[in-house]
Amino acid sequence: MPPRILKIPAEPATLLPDRFQAWFAARGWSPREHQLALLDKAREDRSALLIAPTGAGKTLAGFLPTLVELSTQPVGRDGRAKQSLVSTGRDVRRSDGLHTLYISPLKALAVDIARNLERPIAEMGLPIKVETRTGDTPVSRRQR
Repeated sequence: MPPRILKIPAEPATLLPDRFQAWFAARGWSPREHQLALLDKAREDRSALLIAPTGAGKTLAGFLPTLVELSTQPVGRDGRAKQSLVSTGRDVRRSDGLHTLYISPLKALAVDIARNLERPIAEMGLPIKVETRTGDTPVSRRQR
Protein backbone atom coordinates (compact mmCIF):
# COMPACT_ATOMS: atom_id res chain seq x y z
CA MET A 1 0.00 0.00 0.00
CA PRO A 2 1.54 3.38 -0.95
CA PRO A 3 2.04 5.95 1.83
CA ARG A 4 -0.74 8.48 2.34
CA ILE A 5 0.07 12.16 2.16
CA LEU A 6 -0.82 13.85 5.42
CA LYS A 7 -3.11 16.83 5.08
CA ILE A 8 -3.76 19.52 7.66
CA PRO A 9 -7.31 19.03 8.92
CA ALA A 10 -7.53 22.31 10.78
CA GLU A 11 -6.05 25.78 11.01
CA PRO A 12 -2.84 26.17 13.04
CA ALA A 13 -4.73 28.21 15.64
CA THR A 14 -6.76 25.14 16.58
CA LEU A 15 -3.72 22.85 16.76
CA LEU A 16 -1.04 25.01 18.35
CA PRO A 17 -1.24 26.65 21.78
CA ASP A 18 -0.76 30.43 21.84
CA ARG A 19 2.85 30.30 23.07
CA PHE A 20 3.80 28.10 20.09
CA GLN A 21 2.02 30.38 17.62
CA ALA A 22 3.80 33.37 19.18
CA TRP A 23 7.16 31.58 18.98
CA PHE A 24 6.73 30.85 15.27
CA ALA A 25 5.49 34.40 14.60
CA ALA A 26 8.41 36.00 16.47
CA ARG A 27 10.74 34.36 13.97
CA GLY A 28 8.62 35.29 10.98
CA TRP A 29 7.82 31.61 10.48
CA SER A 30 4.64 29.66 10.00
CA PRO A 31 4.29 26.04 11.05
CA ARG A 32 4.81 23.77 8.08
CA GLU A 33 2.13 21.44 6.81
CA HIS A 34 3.97 18.29 7.91
CA GLN A 35 4.52 19.70 11.41
CA LEU A 36 0.81 20.36 11.88
CA ALA A 37 -0.17 17.05 10.31
CA LEU A 38 2.04 15.15 12.77
CA LEU A 39 0.62 17.12 15.67
CA ASP A 40 -2.89 16.27 14.52
CA LYS A 41 -2.07 12.56 14.10
CA ALA A 42 -0.61 12.47 17.61
CA ARG A 43 -3.81 13.96 19.01
CA GLU A 44 -5.69 11.15 17.30
CA ASP A 45 -3.16 8.69 18.82
CA ARG A 46 -2.21 7.59 15.31
CA SER A 47 1.18 6.88 13.83
CA ALA A 48 2.61 8.64 10.81
CA LEU A 49 5.73 8.43 8.71
CA LEU A 50 7.46 11.75 8.15
CA ILE A 51 9.49 12.27 5.00
CA ALA A 52 10.67 15.81 4.34
CA PRO A 53 13.77 17.44 2.86
CA THR A 54 16.73 18.52 4.95
CA GLY A 55 16.01 21.84 6.63
CA ALA A 56 12.24 21.36 6.55
CA GLY A 57 11.85 21.20 10.34
CA LYS A 58 11.60 17.43 10.79
CA THR A 59 13.08 17.48 14.30
CA LEU A 60 10.53 20.01 15.46
CA ALA A 61 7.76 18.13 13.64
CA GLY A 62 8.69 14.87 15.32
CA PHE A 63 8.82 16.36 18.79
CA LEU A 64 6.05 18.97 18.44
CA PRO A 65 3.35 16.68 19.91
CA THR A 66 5.56 16.05 22.95
CA LEU A 67 6.42 19.73 23.38
CA VAL A 68 2.77 20.80 23.10
CA GLU A 69 1.64 18.12 25.53
CA LEU A 70 4.32 18.91 28.10
CA SER A 71 3.74 22.66 27.76
CA THR A 72 0.27 22.22 29.25
CA GLN A 73 1.51 20.62 32.47
CA PRO A 74 0.90 22.50 35.72
CA VAL A 75 4.05 24.41 36.70
CA GLY A 76 5.24 25.27 40.21
CA ARG A 77 6.95 28.47 41.39
CA ASP A 78 10.35 27.00 40.53
CA GLY A 79 9.31 26.73 36.85
CA ARG A 80 9.31 22.93 36.91
CA ALA A 81 6.37 20.67 36.25
CA LYS A 82 4.44 19.85 39.41
CA GLN A 83 4.71 16.32 40.78
CA SER A 84 1.00 15.62 40.37
CA LEU A 85 -0.29 13.05 37.94
CA VAL A 86 -0.69 14.44 34.45
CA SER A 87 -2.93 13.08 31.72
CA THR A 88 -1.10 12.40 28.47
CA GLY A 89 -4.30 12.64 26.45
CA ARG A 90 -3.99 8.98 25.53
CA ASP A 91 -5.96 7.62 28.50
CA VAL A 92 -2.67 7.04 30.33
CA ARG A 93 -1.81 8.66 33.65
CA ARG A 94 1.81 9.27 34.56
CA SER A 95 3.74 11.02 37.27
CA ASP A 96 6.38 13.67 36.66
CA GLY A 97 9.34 11.96 35.01
CA LEU A 98 10.36 10.50 31.69
CA HIS A 99 7.90 11.34 28.94
CA THR A 100 9.63 10.78 25.61
CA LEU A 101 12.60 8.59 24.81
CA TYR A 102 14.45 9.11 21.54
CA ILE A 103 17.02 6.47 20.64
CA SER A 104 19.63 7.42 18.08
CA PRO A 105 22.08 5.12 16.32
CA LEU A 106 24.67 7.91 16.42
CA LYS A 107 25.96 9.93 19.38
CA ALA A 108 26.41 13.05 17.22
CA LEU A 109 22.80 12.80 16.00
CA ALA A 110 21.48 12.52 19.55
CA VAL A 111 23.48 15.61 20.57
CA ASP A 112 22.26 17.49 17.48
CA ILE A 113 18.62 16.58 18.21
CA ALA A 114 18.98 17.73 21.83
CA ARG A 115 20.53 21.03 20.74
CA ASN A 116 17.74 21.61 18.20
CA LEU A 117 15.10 21.05 20.89
CA GLU A 118 16.73 23.08 23.67
CA ARG A 119 16.42 26.39 21.82
CA PRO A 120 12.62 26.41 21.33
CA ILE A 121 12.14 24.94 24.80
CA ALA A 122 14.18 27.76 26.36
CA GLU A 123 12.70 30.51 24.18
CA MET A 124 9.12 29.46 24.99
CA GLY A 125 9.94 28.90 28.66
CA LEU A 126 8.58 25.34 28.55
CA PRO A 127 8.90 23.25 31.74
CA ILE A 128 10.87 20.56 29.89
CA LYS A 129 14.33 19.13 30.50
CA VAL A 130 16.29 17.48 27.67
CA GLU A 131 19.11 15.08 28.52
CA THR A 132 21.28 12.72 26.52
CA ARG A 133 22.84 9.44 27.58
CA THR A 134 25.73 7.77 25.78
CA GLY A 135 28.44 5.30 26.61
CA ASP A 136 30.48 8.30 27.83
CA THR A 137 27.83 9.37 30.37
CA PRO A 138 28.95 8.76 33.97
CA VAL A 139 27.26 5.81 35.66
CA SER A 140 25.74 8.02 38.37
CA ARG A 141 23.97 10.16 35.77
CA ARG A 142 22.78 7.14 33.75
CA GLN A 143 21.34 5.55 36.91
CA ARG A 144 19.44 8.73 37.73
